[in-house]
Amino acid sequence: MSLTLFSSPGCHLCEQAEDIVDYVGVPFEVVDITSDVELVRLYGIRIPVLKRSDGAELGWPFDALDVEGFTA
Repeated sequence: MSLTLFSSPGCHLCEQAEDIVDYVGVPFEVVDITSDVELVRLYGIRIPVLKRSDGAELGWPFDALDVEGFTA
């Protein structure tokens, strides 16, 4: 299963989310939404958002247990 963390530079919540997902130990890709107008439209006020390859999303706030359940 592939995971994407939608984020933006300078977002302290996004940094916390990245630390949590990293702590859980699942591979993920960080995508900077500011590089794409459509991503800003979709996630601009919702980041950080973790998305699975099947399209399911886990919105902030989340903790390690939430991420473990989301990836199980």
